Amino acid sequence: MNCEVCQLKELEVEHFEIREVLRCILHTIVFHRALGLVRPKDVDLELFEITYVQCGDDELEKKIDEKIEHFISWVEKHPNKKSQICLSFYEVKSKQPSWFTNKTERLYWEQWYVNLNVTQHPKSHSESASEDRSSRRAALEASLREVLFQIIKFVNEKKDHVPPISEGVIYFPYEIAVPSSSDSAFGMDMIKRMLQTGHPTMLS
Repeated sequence: MNCEVCQLKELEVEHFEIREVLRCILHTIVFHRALGLVRPKDVDLELFEITYVQCGDDELEKKIDEKIEHFISWVEKHPNKKSQICLSFYEVKSKQPSWFTNKTERLYWEQWYVNLNVTQHPKSHSESASEDRSSRRAALEASLREVLFQIIKFVNEKKDHVPPISEGVIYFPYEIAVPSSSDSAFGMDMIKRMLQTGHPTMLS
């Protein structure tokens, strides 16, 4: 199966900006891949002049927030590192039944890589430091808008790989992989897994 991959533009963020930035990006992707009836909910970011749309699903919101908290915990243990979150959509297919097993497998058809460079800027109350913060925030807001447009462009252009829709299904099965405490180099770990299994084994 053809798996389309979208590497989103890297964003330089500070620790306190991670939660809002990731919520905005992950919810935007899932909303644009939603299938059935959803209750769209506009969300205004507190740190930026940006509004994004959620599916209005409490379970989905909870799952995304849990993954973001896992990611933030990892960042706290690995400060000043570039890091990546992978949101994958997949189909569940039954493997060829054998004498002993009748297993299913996940066939990944789309993967989104969210790339963050989490930095720490020294706190200072001088006028120049305040100007630096303002210009940095404006640059991040502009970059976040670019990422949102990148998502919309990808969704509109890449349609041939999307599997047929089953009746009554609202969301394609998906999973969000974040670095784990043992993954000091998450990217290398993902490559190793791909070499071993032929496709990434994600954390669900």
